[in-house]
Amino acid sequence: MHDQTAPDDPAAQTEGLERMDIEAAKAAARHRHHPLVKTLGEASELADQMPLGTVCGLVIAGGLLGRRPDIARTGVRMMAAHVLANVVKRRIKNRLRRTRPEEMVRNRDYQFEPGETEGRHDTSFPSGHTAGAVAVARVVAADLPDLSVPVTGFAALIAAVQIPRAKHYPIDVAAGAALGLAAAWAVDCLLPGISKKEN
Repeated sequence: MHDQTAPDDPAAQTEGLERMDIEAAKAAARHRHHPLVKTLGEASELADQMPLGTVCGLVIAGGLLGRRPDIARTGVRMMAAHVLANVVKRRIKNRLRRTRPEEMVRNRDYQFEPGETEGRHDTSFPSGHTAGAVAVARVVAADLPDLSVPVTGFAALIAAVQIPRAKHYPIDVAAGAALGLAAAWAVDCLLPGISKKEN
């Protein structure tokens, strides 16, 4: 069976898991202009660094103003997980260049290699939106079990839409999710929720 990949196709220069990752991103990117993908993509911007930090801050403020130390502590834990996930994400992005799918599809240019990034077009790995959303959702789910399903679902939606909107490859999203879980776990160890603290 002959390889039908065009010579100038970035996938032709890769193999194995990375090639499958590129092909999956290319297939999903065909839907990037669909109204639903655009709408969900805009909603997912809530998980960007500043908006998500604002949400965490509002939870802290709400807990303090409402004299709910448990809610305030949850807000602090959310903020800690969010900040930790973003600090680690930024360190990785500053040391690994990976062309974003939208750039790869548009210009047929692709790199995934060590090196300092040169702009937002080569900061695909890992997905910061996913890392932040998963980290915060994991903390909320642990502290407020009744909200576990909606916050986990929202985090999953934020992560999933990054692929068809051509912002990230599947591996970027998986790495972001792992980073978010690790950040939440670290915060759980260093700054446990009230229920665990009392136990």
